[in-house]
Amino acid sequence: MTTTGPGRPRKQQPSRPGATARDEILDAAAELFTTQGYANTSTRSIAEAVGIRQSSLYHHFGHKDDILEVLLAGTVAGGLAFARRVYSDSEGGSGDEGDGGPMAAAARLHAVALYDGTQLCTARWNLGVLYNLPEARTPRFHSFMADRNELRGLYQRLGAELPANGWASTSENGDLAFRLVESLVNLRADGLNTPDSPQQAADAGIVLCGLAASLAAIRARSAALVTRMG
Repeated sequence: MTTTGPGRPRKQQPSRPGATARDEILDAAAELFTTQGYANTSTRSIAEAVGIRQSSLYHHFGHKDDILEVLLAGTVAGGLAFARRVYSDSEGGSGDEGDGGPMAAAARLHAVALYDGTQLCTARWNLGVLYNLPEARTPRFHSFMADRNELRGLYQRLGAELPANGWASTSENGDLAFRLVESLVNLRADGLNTPDSPQQAADAGIVLCGLAASLAAIRARSAALVTRMG
Protein backbone atom coordinates (compact mmCIF):
# COMPACT_ATOMS: atom_id res chain seq x y z
CA MET A 1 0.00 0.00 0.00
CA THR A 2 1.25 3.45 -0.87
CA THR A 3 0.10 6.68 0.79
CA THR A 4 -0.76 10.16 -0.42
CA GLY A 5 0.18 11.71 2.90
CA PRO A 6 -0.24 11.21 6.64
CA GLY A 7 -3.57 9.59 7.42
CA ARG A 8 -4.60 9.33 3.76
CA PRO A 9 -3.84 5.75 2.65
CA ARG A 10 -4.31 4.78 -0.95
CA LYS A 11 -5.49 1.29 -1.77
CA GLN A 12 -3.63 1.08 -5.07
CA GLN A 13 -1.31 2.95 -7.37
CA PRO A 14 -2.89 5.93 -9.20
CA SER A 15 -4.77 4.80 -12.29
CA ARG A 16 -6.32 8.10 -13.37
CA PRO A 17 -4.92 11.20 -15.03
CA GLY A 18 -4.00 14.01 -12.70
CA ALA A 19 -1.00 15.25 -10.81
CA THR A 20 -2.73 15.07 -7.43
CA ALA A 21 -5.31 12.99 -5.61
CA ARG A 22 -7.70 15.93 -5.95
CA ASP A 23 -7.37 15.79 -9.74
CA GLU A 24 -8.03 12.06 -9.70
CA ILE A 25 -11.15 12.56 -7.57
CA LEU A 26 -12.46 15.11 -10.05
CA ASP A 27 -11.80 12.77 -12.96
CA ALA A 28 -13.56 9.86 -11.27
CA ALA A 29 -16.51 12.03 -10.29
CA ALA A 30 -16.77 13.40 -13.82
CA GLU A 31 -16.97 9.87 -15.21
CA LEU A 32 -19.54 8.69 -12.68
CA PHE A 33 -21.70 11.82 -12.83
CA THR A 34 -21.91 11.59 -16.63
CA THR A 35 -22.39 7.82 -16.88
CA GLN A 36 -24.37 6.89 -13.77
CA GLY A 37 -26.01 10.21 -12.95
CA TYR A 38 -25.32 12.70 -10.20
CA ALA A 39 -28.02 11.45 -7.81
CA ASN A 40 -26.89 7.85 -8.22
CA THR A 41 -23.25 8.61 -7.45
CA SER A 42 -22.05 8.58 -3.85
CA THR A 43 -18.82 9.90 -2.42
CA ARG A 44 -18.01 6.30 -1.52
CA SER A 45 -18.28 5.19 -5.15
CA ILE A 46 -16.08 8.12 -6.23
CA ALA A 47 -13.45 7.18 -3.65
CA GLU A 48 -13.54 3.55 -4.77
CA ALA A 49 -13.09 4.61 -8.39
CA VAL A 50 -9.94 6.48 -7.40
CA GLY A 51 -8.67 3.78 -5.06
CA ILE A 52 -8.77 5.79 -1.85
CA ARG A 53 -10.87 5.60 1.29
CA GLN A 54 -13.99 7.71 1.57
CA SER A 55 -12.47 9.57 4.51
CA SER A 56 -9.54 10.54 2.29
CA LEU A 57 -11.92 12.10 -0.25
CA TYR A 58 -13.25 14.37 2.49
CA HIS A 59 -9.73 15.70 2.97
CA HIS A 60 -10.17 17.39 -0.44
CA PHE A 61 -13.94 17.94 -0.73
CA GLY A 62 -16.40 18.35 2.11
CA HIS A 63 -19.47 17.38 0.08
CA LYS A 64 -20.44 15.93 -3.26
CA ASP A 65 -21.80 19.35 -4.22
CA ASP A 66 -18.29 20.78 -3.84
CA ILE A 67 -17.04 18.38 -6.50
CA LEU A 68 -19.91 19.25 -8.85
CA GLU A 69 -19.23 22.96 -8.37
CA VAL A 70 -15.62 22.59 -9.51
CA LEU A 71 -16.58 20.43 -12.50
CA LEU A 72 -19.32 22.80 -13.66
CA ALA A 73 -17.03 25.80 -13.36
CA GLY A 74 -14.46 24.03 -15.51
CA THR A 75 -16.90 23.59 -18.40
CA VAL A 76 -17.29 27.37 -18.74
CA ALA A 77 -13.92 28.74 -17.65
CA GLY A 78 -11.99 28.26 -20.89
CA GLY A 79 -14.69 29.53 -23.22
CA LEU A 80 -15.47 32.50 -20.98
CA ALA A 81 -11.83 33.55 -20.72
CA PHE A 82 -11.45 33.39 -24.50
CA ALA A 83 -14.69 35.29 -25.13
CA ARG A 84 -13.58 38.02 -22.72
CA ARG A 85 -10.31 38.40 -24.61
CA VAL A 86 -12.04 38.55 -27.97
CA TYR A 87 -14.61 41.09 -26.81
CA SER A 88 -11.97 43.24 -25.13
CA ASP A 89 -9.86 43.06 -28.28
CA SER A 90 -12.80 44.16 -30.42
CA GLU A 91 -13.38 47.18 -28.21
CA GLY A 92 -9.73 48.12 -28.36
CA GLY A 93 -9.52 47.64 -32.11
CA SER A 94 -6.21 45.80 -31.92
CA GLY A 95 -5.08 43.16 -34.39
CA ASP A 96 -6.29 42.35 -37.89
CA GLU A 97 -9.63 41.10 -36.59
CA GLY A 98 -10.21 44.21 -34.48
CA ASP A 99 -11.26 46.43 -37.37
CA GLY A 100 -14.88 47.29 -38.04
CA GLY A 101 -17.41 45.86 -40.43
CA PRO A 102 -19.59 42.77 -40.48
CA MET A 103 -16.78 40.45 -41.63
CA ALA A 104 -14.61 41.24 -38.60
CA ALA A 105 -17.62 41.04 -36.28
CA ALA A 106 -18.67 37.70 -37.75
CA ALA A 107 -15.13 36.36 -37.39
CA ARG A 108 -15.15 37.24 -33.69
CA LEU A 109 -18.47 35.49 -33.10
CA HIS A 110 -17.36 32.47 -35.12
CA ALA A 111 -14.06 32.25 -33.20
CA VAL A 112 -15.79 32.32 -29.82
CA ALA A 113 -18.25 29.63 -30.91
CA LEU A 114 -15.47 27.50 -32.39
CA TYR A 115 -13.26 27.76 -29.32
CA ASP A 116 -16.13 27.18 -26.89
CA GLY A 117 -17.49 24.24 -28.88
CA THR A 118 -14.06 22.66 -29.11
CA GLN A 119 -13.71 22.88 -25.34
CA LEU A 120 -17.03 21.10 -24.84
CA CYS A 121 -16.32 18.40 -27.41
CA THR A 122 -12.74 17.55 -26.49
CA ALA A 123 -12.99 17.48 -22.70
CA ARG A 124 -12.34 14.00 -21.31
CA TRP A 125 -15.93 13.70 -20.06
CA ASN A 126 -19.11 15.25 -21.46
CA LEU A 127 -19.75 17.42 -18.43
CA GLY A 128 -22.11 19.72 -20.30
CA VAL A 129 -24.86 17.16 -19.69
CA LEU A 130 -24.79 18.30 -16.07
CA TYR A 131 -26.18 21.71 -17.07
CA ASN A 132 -29.67 20.22 -16.95
CA LEU A 133 -29.37 18.97 -13.39
CA PRO A 134 -31.94 20.57 -11.07
CA GLU A 135 -29.10 21.02 -8.59
CA ALA A 136 -27.19 23.20 -11.04
CA ARG A 137 -30.02 25.77 -10.93
CA THR A 138 -29.99 26.19 -7.16
CA PRO A 139 -28.34 29.07 -5.28
CA ARG A 140 -25.54 26.69 -4.29
CA PHE A 141 -24.19 26.97 -7.84
CA HIS A 142 -24.78 30.68 -8.34
CA SER A 143 -21.16 31.29 -9.33
CA PHE A 144 -21.36 28.77 -12.18
CA MET A 145 -24.65 30.18 -13.45
CA ALA A 146 -23.23 33.72 -13.27
CA ASP A 147 -20.26 32.67 -15.41
CA ARG A 148 -22.48 30.88 -17.89
CA ASN A 149 -24.78 33.90 -18.15
CA GLU A 150 -21.77 36.16 -18.68
CA LEU A 151 -20.59 33.90 -21.51
CA ARG A 152 -24.04 34.01 -23.09
CA GLY A 153 -24.05 37.78 -22.74
CA LEU A 154 -20.72 38.03 -24.56
CA TYR A 155 -22.13 35.96 -27.41
CA GLN A 156 -25.07 38.37 -27.55
CA ARG A 157 -22.83 41.45 -27.58
CA LEU A 158 -20.70 40.00 -30.35
CA GLY A 159 -23.82 39.09 -32.31
CA ALA A 160 -25.15 42.60 -31.87
CA GLU A 161 -22.23 43.85 -33.97
CA LEU A 162 -23.68 42.03 -37.00
CA PRO A 163 -26.39 43.50 -39.21
CA ALA A 164 -29.97 42.29 -38.77
CA ASN A 165 -30.65 39.49 -41.25
CA GLY A 166 -34.32 40.14 -41.84
CA TRP A 167 -35.80 37.56 -39.47
CA ALA A 168 -33.76 37.88 -36.27
CA SER A 169 -32.67 40.85 -34.23
CA THR A 170 -28.96 41.48 -33.81
CA SER A 171 -29.02 40.28 -30.18
CA GLU A 172 -30.56 37.00 -31.34
CA ASN A 173 -27.60 36.42 -33.65
CA GLY A 174 -25.33 35.78 -30.68
CA ASP A 175 -27.92 33.79 -28.78
CA LEU A 176 -28.39 31.48 -31.77
CA ALA A 177 -24.65 30.83 -31.84
CA PHE A 178 -24.61 30.16 -28.09
CA ARG A 179 -27.46 27.66 -28.34
CA LEU A 180 -25.89 25.90 -31.31
CA VAL A 181 -22.67 25.43 -29.36
CA GLU A 182 -24.47 24.08 -26.32
CA SER A 183 -26.35 21.63 -28.57
CA LEU A 184 -22.99 19.90 -29.07
CA VAL A 185 -23.40 18.51 -25.56
CA ASN A 186 -26.46 16.50 -26.62
CA LEU A 187 -24.84 15.54 -29.90
CA ARG A 188 -21.91 14.11 -27.97
CA ALA A 189 -24.22 12.33 -25.51
CA ASP A 190 -25.86 10.58 -28.46
CA GLY A 191 -22.49 9.57 -29.88
CA LEU A 192 -23.05 11.65 -33.02
CA ASN A 193 -20.30 14.22 -32.63
CA THR A 194 -17.24 14.20 -34.88
CA PRO A 195 -13.99 16.19 -34.84
CA ASP A 196 -15.72 18.60 -37.25
CA SER A 197 -18.72 19.23 -34.99
CA PRO A 198 -17.40 22.43 -33.33
CA GLN A 199 -16.58 23.91 -36.75
CA GLN A 200 -20.01 22.94 -38.07
CA ALA A 201 -21.78 24.56 -35.12
CA ALA A 202 -19.78 27.77 -35.51
CA ASP A 203 -20.45 27.78 -39.26
CA ALA A 204 -24.18 27.25 -38.69
CA GLY A 205 -24.30 30.29 -36.47
CA ILE A 206 -22.81 32.43 -39.23
CA VAL A 207 -25.14 30.98 -41.86
CA LEU A 208 -28.15 31.74 -39.68
CA CYS A 209 -26.89 35.30 -39.37
CA GLY A 210 -27.32 35.60 -43.14
CA LEU A 211 -23.61 35.58 -44.01
CA ALA A 212 -23.34 32.23 -45.79
CA ALA A 213 -21.82 33.82 -48.89
CA SER A 214 -18.87 35.07 -46.83
CA LEU A 215 -18.40 31.92 -44.75
CA ALA A 216 -15.02 30.90 -46.20
CA ALA A 217 -13.48 34.30 -45.53
CA ILE A 218 -15.02 34.46 -42.05
CA ARG A 219 -13.62 31.02 -41.27
CA ALA A 220 -10.13 32.14 -42.25
CA ARG A 221 -10.29 35.24 -40.08
CA SER A 222 -11.75 33.22 -37.22
CA ALA A 223 -8.92 30.68 -37.40
CA ALA A 224 -6.36 33.47 -37.27
CA LEU A 225 -8.09 34.92 -34.23
CA VAL A 226 -8.12 31.58 -32.40
CA THR A 227 -4.43 31.09 -33.18
CA ARG A 228 -3.57 34.56 -31.94
CA MET A 229 -5.69 34.61 -28.80
CA GLY A 230 -6.42 30.99 -27.96
